[in-house]
Amino acid sequence: MSSFLQSNLFLFVLLYSYFSHTIPSSLFPSSCQLQEQFNLNRMQKSGEVILGGLFPVHFFSSIPDLSFTSQPQQPTCHSFYVQGFRQAQTMAFAIDEINNNSNLLPNVTLGYTLYDNCVELGIGFRGALSLISGQEEQIILHNTCVGNPPVVGIVGDSSSTPSIAISSILGLYRVPLVSYFATCSCLSDRQKYPSFFRTIPSDAFQVRAMIQILKYFGWTWAGLLITDDDYGLHAARSLQSELSVSGEGCLAYVEVLPTDKDTDELRRIVDVMKKSTAHVVIAFVFETHMINLMEEIERQNVTGLQWLASEGWTATAAVLQTPQLMPYLGGTLGIAIRRGEIPGLREFLLQIRPDLLDSNSYGKTMVNQFWEFTFQCRFAPAPPGWLEVGGALCTGQEDLENVNTEFLDISNLRPEYNVYKAVYALAYSLDDILQCKPGRGPFSGHSCGTLQSLEPWQLVYYLERVNFSTPFSDQLSFDENGDVVPIYDVMNWLLLPDGSIKVQSVGEVKGSAFKGEELILDENKIFWNSISNKPVQSICSESCPLGTHMIRKKGEPKCCFDCIPCSDGKVSNMSNSLECTSCPEDFWSNPQRDHCVPKKTEFLSYLEPLGICLTATSLLGTFLCAVILGIFIYHRRTPIVRANNSELSFQLLLSLKLCFLCSLLFIGRPRLWTCQLRHAVFGISFVLCVSCILVKTMVVLAVFKASKPGGGTSLKWFGAMQQRGTILFLTSIQAAICTAWLVSASPTPHKNTQYQNDKIVYECVVGSSVGFAVLLGYIGMLAFLSFLIAFLVRNLPESFNEAKLITFSMLIFCAVWVAFVPVYISSPGNYADAVEVFAILASSFGLLITLFGPKCYIILLKPELNTKKAVMGHGTES
Repeated sequence: MSSFLQSNLFLFVLLYSYFSHTIPSSLFPSSCQLQEQFNLNRMQKSGEVILGGLFPVHFFSSIPDLSFTSQPQQPTCHSFYVQGFRQAQTMAFAIDEINNNSNLLPNVTLGYTLYDNCVELGIGFRGALSLISGQEEQIILHNTCVGNPPVVGIVGDSSSTPSIAISSILGLYRVPLVSYFATCSCLSDRQKYPSFFRTIPSDAFQVRAMIQILKYFGWTWAGLLITDDDYGLHAARSLQSELSVSGEGCLAYVEVLPTDKDTDELRRIVDVMKKSTAHVVIAFVFETHMINLMEEIERQNVTGLQWLASEGWTATAAVLQTPQLMPYLGGTLGIAIRRGEIPGLREFLLQIRPDLLDSNSYGKTMVNQFWEFTFQCRFAPAPPGWLEVGGALCTGQEDLENVNTEFLDISNLRPEYNVYKAVYALAYSLDDILQCKPGRGPFSGHSCGTLQSLEPWQLVYYLERVNFSTPFSDQLSFDENGDVVPIYDVMNWLLLPDGSIKVQSVGEVKGSAFKGEELILDENKIFWNSISNKPVQSICSESCPLGTHMIRKKGEPKCCFDCIPCSDGKVSNMSNSLECTSCPEDFWSNPQRDHCVPKKTEFLSYLEPLGICLTATSLLGTFLCAVILGIFIYHRRTPIVRANNSELSFQLLLSLKLCFLCSLLFIGRPRLWTCQLRHAVFGISFVLCVSCILVKTMVVLAVFKASKPGGGTSLKWFGAMQQRGTILFLTSIQAAICTAWLVSASPTPHKNTQYQNDKIVYECVVGSSVGFAVLLGYIGMLAFLSFLIAFLVRNLPESFNEAKLITFSMLIFCAVWVAFVPVYISSPGNYADAVEVFAILASSFGLLITLFGPKCYIILLKPELNTKKAVMGHGTES
């Protein structure tokens, strides 16, 4: 849109130049005249150097008939704007003050020509063209064309869109335009607007300042109202971009306010505001737009909104600061231009009187309109019907001090202060030109500019380097983009107990190259338009608590989300996390999912009930083996001990004691050495035990054969040496199996998390399943062989009933270990160790009780049976 506007304006100025420049003709051989003169409201004062100004003295303009069936009439302006008139008078005051200052521009008189732009682009553009081309109806041509241009610089315009249009043209000729109220960030583009300067911060900073306020109060969900011009559109684009980059919030809606009173469109916009969950409304508009909007808001009684106002209406919209609108606008926070003080301005304003101006004076019309607006009267001749309805006539003698008018209120000078600084910036730049020493100038050949032949681009050079302090101690200089160091006041609309309205400063936002935007607020001074007198909450979704993460709602802005709890093993230790983080390997999420805790460890411990029971049982079995061994040693010379091969019985008891003790290696936290020893000791102990039983069974069989005729030779193959050798040989095989297993694939401790993710189950992995299977298989083979031999000789004469005991013991042993295999495989974690310990203890107790129980019973309780005759089956001794 901007480029299209520039193209049309450029065409317009070319046409204008065609009709207004010096063109010799047969009609005007020595002069030229303007094709058309614009009839604009203006104020003028002569001087050696003229500064131009564009100010909004009226709000609206009437568009003439453009049917072109007759000569089009000039547009007319209405709805007097007091603050705009005061801004124009501030420029007049600043120039008058400079002319009276002997230290600034000595011997040079500044003049001014100020036009009313009526807040209308076309009228403002007409004023700018009139300023740079002059308004003389006829120009007499000379041989040389020398002298100053009609104006050397312009203060204005009052808004961004006219400033863009005007600066596009003035930039072609490097005529400086110093705006006091145009904030569009687009104007910082030095390539497009090389001669544009401003004494108000750019919208880019204003947007960042607003984001700082949103962030300060935690407002992440807001609506945006803008104007349909460069000011509003660029602000919306910049705000959306900054919010996206910073991630500080989202916009619930973006609505463009109509320039006219479009009731249907305003009703639709207010409906959107009512239905939205956003309780904060950002308004990048001017008061003319807010007036129409507030009428509709009042009609629908929309309350509970927190307004965040741009500098376009924060501190200057007196028409909105009424008790009638305070239920809706009370508590408004806004960004306002830096307030300043201008000593002597009020006294200057009091000097304005219509009767002191000549009737032909250019400022007469504007001052008369101000007077009629202020005193609600009309100068003669009065409009038809004015006197009939009781209207008063103005005399020009009315006293300004006796009327309540904001025109004289200089307590809140903001745009006026910017106007004041703009005038002084031009004046100091002109003064720098005067201070230039010939031969040391900045221009070609080290030349200096002169006021007699000043080129506008020379003034631009000095404006870029101007640096001065105002009486209010504000330092002013422009950066490389023509912008000033940004600083804003933060304002708050306060409803006083007496019903009056006060716009008070509650903080400021400063720009810094090092710290970015620095927001300073005094919260105790802020008035909130709520019963609780606290800031509203404006969020789309509540912050996700610790232990959850955000899932964006489909089709909604990023500020609207659901909070999903973190899954097991993942945590979120900060609010509004985008995702949960996995805990380290040995850690797990706590129940709240907000931090990781060490996983619970699980193993067959000596301290838990099951571990205590198994340990006690193991020690009990060991104790019983020791007791029985002691009984057998004590009664070693008795027949029943001697008849049962006391040496093998002692070896069997020792091996059973090892079996009971090896179970302790399965209890406690697995270590490398316990994992390696537990199965090796278990395998060797049980092979030793079963080997003793096997040899005992074979000895029983040999004794039985030897008792028969011709069988005496069978015992010589089972003497003591052969028995020991057989046991050693069979045990050595198991030792070899264990050694091979440990060397090739040793069992190791392992932290298993497959059973339960929140627990670490410490276990021993066998390393080689084949090795473990061979170990168990070898034990099983020996046990089965012992059972088979004992079973074959189970029907021997009663005196040799040892075979029945061995058969029964092997039956129990095999049953336990056959049942052990499937249960062990299906048992998780420490229960697998418990099952193995239980199998060891059960089989060991089975062997101990079945083999030694009956003998101990006879030795201790039936000593009469512990005789040779009884043992040999010849009855009981008498």
